[in-house]
Amino acid sequence: MQNIAIFASGSGTNAENLINFFKEKSSLANIIFVLTNNKNAGVINRCKKLAVPVFLMNNSNFEYPNSLIQLLKKNEIDWIVLAGFLRKINPNLIEAFPNRIINIHPSLLPNYGGKGMYGHHVHDAVIAAGENESGISIHFVNQNYDDGAIVFQAKCAIEINETAETLAAKIHNLEQIHFPRVMEQLLQNETSHNK
Repeated sequence: MQNIAIFASGSGTNAENLINFFKEKSSLANIIFVLTNNKNAGVINRCKKLAVPVFLMNNSNFEYPNSLIQLLKKNEIDWIVLAGFLRKINPNLIEAFPNRIINIHPSLLPNYGGKGMYGHHVHDAVIAAGENESGISIHFVNQNYDDGAIVFQAKCAIEINETAETLAAKIHNLEQIHFPRVMEQLLQNETSHNK
């Protein structure tokens, strides 16, 4: 059994999906807690309903992550999963969890990634560029935004009359279907690798 901490800044639909998946469908991991840097994040209420602890940390904890690393180590966290977390991960944290931090991004990386590329900004850019497809990328986190090794991608078509809102709904659907299963696959690979 491996321990996961989820970092989230927003509404928390991906966090909730992961929590439910590992509670009900997979015995490979425990979601130990959710960590947020936004006191108004919707993920806080979702976690209350799901009886999952939430830690609120201010941004200086991410710039100087020693206390954060201690918290993660104390709770024997094996993996960090970013589910709509809007802060760059400090190199010290990456060093403490090498190849153990996973992010999901709402485009087909390397396209439409980087600083400022999150949420509707991504979908607006994809549509403005006249792309005929978009999708999700699940990837390892390194020192650069949206730049780590890609683990998995799924695509969806962009219709002629597509809007950022309708594209966001398609992307959200892909996230809900694939994110837990890809995470489970990573955990399975890890388990069989360590046998």
